[in-house]
This record gives sequence, structure tokens and C-alpha cells, in this order.
Amino acid sequence: MFFLSVSGNGVLLFLIRTERCLHQPMFFFLAMLSFVDLVLSLSTLPKMLAIFWFGATAISSHSCLSQMFFIHAFSAMESGVLVAMALDRFVAICNPLRYATILTPVVVAKIGGLVVLRGVGLTISFPSLAHRLPYCGSHTIAYTYCEHMAVVKLACGNTTVDNLYAFAVAIFLGVGDVAFIAYTYGQIVRTVINFPSSEARAKAGSTCTAHVCVILFFYGPGFLSVVMQRFGPPTASAAKVILANLYLLFPPALDPIIYGVKTKQIREQLFKILTPKRIDPT
Repeated sequence: MFFLSVSGNGVLLFLIRTERCLHQPMFFFLAMLSFVDLVLSLSTLPKMLAIFWFGATAISSHSCLSQMFFIHAFSAMESGVLVAMALDRFVAICNPLRYATILTPVVVAKIGGLVVLRGVGLTISFPSLAHRLPYCGSHTIAYTYCEHMAVVKLACGNTTVDNLYAFAVAIFLGVGDVAFIAYTYGQIVRTVINFPSSEARAKAGSTCTAHVCVILFFYGPGFLSVVMQRFGPPTASAAKVILANLYLLFPPALDPIIYGVKTKQIREQLFKILTPKRIDPT
């Protein structure tokens, strides 16, 4: 999965950067998603492999806090990018004639900047909140990466502030973003139903298939992992550990495959690069 994540997202970024026909808002947002997935993979999976292959389970407190920031900040950014992609599909299907004038490169850049600022702003407090707590008991995390609440559960001080803030951020990002995505797709469905032909309805639906699959792979394990972290028993069961790993493994590895299979323009550009060109001897 690490290989799939790095190679797949790297190929997507290369294609979108080099092929001018992919310089469209939809693919700019896809490039943002690929970059976020790449950072998430590079900040977590090498340590996972070191744990599984070499038993290198030790990590310094500063490295743990740094990893915590990258995991939560870029997970929040990924959620924001999925919201932006839902907005892109909404404009493309519900207001296609104004698509190019609404989602200009400047607007896309502003949306990307807002996604970054929101992700960093909401999660930058996690490492400092965890760092201020006393840890006088076990220093062993049952997971393969430094998730905020997994670290906080090791503390022997008052963790009320950490619990409340983490819960508030989870509600704001998870419930808020999912509610917005659900609203945009509700409007998309209402618009598609009124299309005059079944061919137009099928074409509009096919443009959303990849995005819906990515949403399910991201929010599904994410919600289950968050619920089990917040409300589960203090000891980690095998199910909790597996879910926590899948939350970081699945989206970065599967997102480029989903978009590569479902998006015609990406398939065509990839085949054009991979297909050897014949030289006319004349």
C-alpha cells in the first residue's frame, strides 16, 4: 500500500502538472488530494513498516508530536479537499454554463489556501495540548502512529480540555463536512433527475462515481476509528488497531487507482505516455 500510495499519487501529480488538457478545476482539486495523500503516507507508513519489519517501536516525544500534527492537519485538509471537490461537481452539473467563470484558477487557489489554513488552524493545538500533560504511567501506544487521543489516554493528569477540543474538532470537520457534501449531492441528484435523456443522466452520474468512492473510503474507516478511540475501552482491541491503520492506509493507496480507473481523461493521458510511439522511417 505504501508503494501504491507513493507511485500512484506521484503519477497523478506528474500527469496533472505536465498535461495541459488536465489544467481544469476538477484536476487541480485532484492534485491537492494527491499531494495530501502523499504527505500522509510519507509521515506515517515508513514508521509502520519499521515497526512491522524491524520491531522499531520506539519514537521520541518530539517525533511523536510532529507526526501527530501531520496526521491530523493533513487528514483535516483531505476532508476539506473532498468538500471542495463536491463543490466542483455541484457547479459542473448544476450550473455548467458558468463553470469556467465561477471556478477560475484564482478561485481554485483561494479554496486551496482556505483548506490549508483550516486544517492547520484547527489541529495545530493538538501537539501542544498533549505536550503539557504529565505522563507518569505506561509510555506505550497500542497503535502504529501517534494519534492525539491515543497519546492523551496515557496521561495521568486532567485531560478534559483535550477530550472536549478533540471532540469539537471531530464534530466540526466530520459532521460539518459530510453534511455539506450530502447537501451538494442532494442538489446534484435533483438536477440530474430533471435531465431530459437517460444518456445525460448516466454521463453526469459517472463524473461523480470516483468522488463518491473516495468519500466512502475516507470517512467510513475514519468515523469508526474516531468513535472507537473516543468511546471505546482504554485498552486497544485488534479491531481498533486494524481500523486505525486502515484509516491511514486505504485512502492514499486507493484514491489514485479509483481516479485512474474512473476518469477518462487521466486514463487517456496515462495510455498516451505508456504507449510507445512508432517512428515513420520515411
